[in-house]
Amino acid sequence: MTTQQPRYQRIMLKLSGEAMAGEQGCGIDPDQAAVLAGKIKTVYDLGIQVSVVIGAGNLWRGNIGVERGMEQATADYMGMIATVMNGLALQDALERAGVPARVQTAITMNQIAEPYIRLRAIRHMEKGRVVIITGGTGNPYFTTDTGAALRGMEVNADVIIKGTQVDGVYDVDPKKNPDAQKFDHLTFAEALRRRVRVMDLTAITLCMDHQLPLIVLNIWDDQNLLKAVMGEPVGTLVSGD
Repeated sequence: MTTQQPRYQRIMLKLSGEAMAGEQGCGIDPDQAAVLAGKIKTVYDLGIQVSVVIGAGNLWRGNIGVERGMEQATADYMGMIATVMNGLALQDALERAGVPARVQTAITMNQIAEPYIRLRAIRHMEKGRVVIITGGTGNPYFTTDTGAALRGMEVNADVIIKGTQVDGVYDVDPKKNPDAQKFDHLTFAEALRRRVRVMDLTAITLCMDHQLPLIVLNIWDDQNLLKAVMGEPVGTLVSGD
């Protein structure tokens, strides 16, 4: 039996909405939600305190509406509401896996979710509940990446782990260029200079200003999330040094 202790005790997990969609690429697939819940359970069972921010690209992309003349704020609010739907689906999957979970939202929906309250979110984690924080920042013009960085700092997370479909950060798109080079580590300054498409620039700047490390990994590879919280090299680490 290993005696290795987790490197991180409290994490902010950032997931894209597409992670909930399954092979069809849109909508919510309960089986896919169950797979994600299982991955979260592996680290939850170690006693790790887990918070989650999830996007809504599987249900709505605001830029589609804007391109057709929709007001940006309206499109963004629709996206924020869609994140609550994803959060409820993930909560259900976690509860069915035996992991107590709570959904909080920056957009008030008292009948279905708690309002986001920083100290309550922290208390939930201390009591052994996964907190799924939805509704973005509660304001238009900000992405869920920025929401994850902001909430990660607010709940005193030790690290942000961004789960993607690629195994880290590359100099160019690895799906388009087979010669793409993967970075094992980047400083925040390098990530900003290279304008890497890992998180938006506002989110990276927030993490840099508050020295909150970021790990980008392939969430679908077995054990990747577990390896990350244990401090094993996986994906790409973006940090201050």
